Amino acid sequence: MARILPALASQIILFCLFSATLVYGEEKGFARPLDRKQHKLRKEKLSHFHFFFHDIQSGRNPTSIPVVPPPSNSSKTGFGVVFIFDNPLTLGPKLSSKTVGKAQGLFSSASQEEFALLMVMNFAFNEGKYNGSSLSILGRNPGATSKVREFPVVGGSGLFRFARGYALATTHDLNMKTGDAIIEYNLYVFHY
Repeated sequence: MARILPALASQIILFCLFSATLVYGEEKGFARPLDRKQHKLRKEKLSHFHFFFHDIQSGRNPTSIPVVPPPSNSSKTGFGVVFIFDNPLTLGPKLSSKTVGKAQGLFSSASQEEFALLMVMNFAFNEGKYNGSSLSILGRNPGATSKVREFPVVGGSGLFRFARGYALATTHDLNMKTGDAIIEYNLYVFHY
């Protein structure tokens, strides 16, 4: 027993040292905690953004176009169709009101039984201190069947690094003949 204890103790010590080296080595190479000051992160704040999204599918210069037609199926929802867009964002509901940025991304009909879109978009701002910064949205859009639609803000760039929050969308105007729509957005965003 007297001989087994020192041998066992030395094996345990070697195992602990070896394990600690592996764990530390992995953490150092893959992830490590950082100081907020090193990345110039100020105090987090909550901001509200309000603007109008102009989805123009008609006319000589549409800002939203289909890039993948729906496969030939019997879906009433257009399941599978994909649109790409570069839509103006304005302060007021008129297209002639002041432009504050662009909504750039895509939407796709993602349901076979009911109308529902998958929305993937960036709100790229070109006004004031937010010029060059963007917010990213990803989520399900039940369309005009819901008075208010909610989407998560999943991130951003520029002044919106580490952004998170949500967006509320309401239809201000929808032309069923042309597909043109004006959507009012209210975003509530935590950012630094």
